[in-house]
Amino acid sequence: MRCIAVDDETPALYLVEDNIKKVPFLELVKTCKNAFEAIQLLQQESVDLMFLDIEMPGINGVEFLQSLPSRPMVIFTTAYKKYALEGYDLDVIDYLLKPFTFDRFLIAVNKAFEYHNLRIKGQSSNEVQADCFFVHADYSLTKIAVNQIEYIESLKDYVKIYLAGEPRPVITNISMRTMEEKLPKERFIRIHRSYIISLERIVSIRKNVVLIGTKSFPISDHYRERLSKLIDPQKLV
Repeated sequence: MRCIAVDDETPALYLVEDNIKKVPFLELVKTCKNAFEAIQLLQQESVDLMFLDIEMPGINGVEFLQSLPSRPMVIFTTAYKKYALEGYDLDVIDYLLKPFTFDRFLIAVNKAFEYHNLRIKGQSSNEVQADCFFVHADYSLTKIAVNQIEYIESLKDYVKIYLAGEPRPVITNISMRTMEEKLPKERFIRIHRSYIISLERIVSIRKNVVLIGTKSFPISDHYRERLSKLIDPQKLV
């Protein structure tokens, strides 16, 4: 993966540069002392991963990242814990608190490498047909096995992914539209603005209600026709 490091502190840049050299799948393109240098570089070079400091003069790391119309994967490198929430909202891969060890650095870049490979695989098809995908949850990438998904519930700007055998859902900052795009259309269907369900997990369908396990879900008129096309109409009672 092609990387850049952005930090106004020279020792911090040296540390990241040295760590990158120890990882076979990382290639350092260049280091930058501020966001302005990074903007110019991103316009000229293809970059997969950016190590980004937050507290910098002029434009800080958060402002810089928010300004980018197209972003590489980002790992924040900062001495301040207070920006953790911003990192989560900006969908960064990881959040390294200075001073960090090489072991902790390696955990972060392995996450990025896994996500990078998944993204490449997804780009080879219009739909993600893999048996799993990754989402950001609890400040890390969480693997979701498609065949374990029972249903997905909308929660304002987040979704809850309910998995078979798991007592708690995975909560991630993804829209329902994005979830629809990730899931195989022949196996999952949106039946309501708040619910996507697994067709394989349906126990019964009665009028405007779908039953999965012991939980019932409403079918809105907007999505009923599509469900009827996927399910034998004679099974609707």
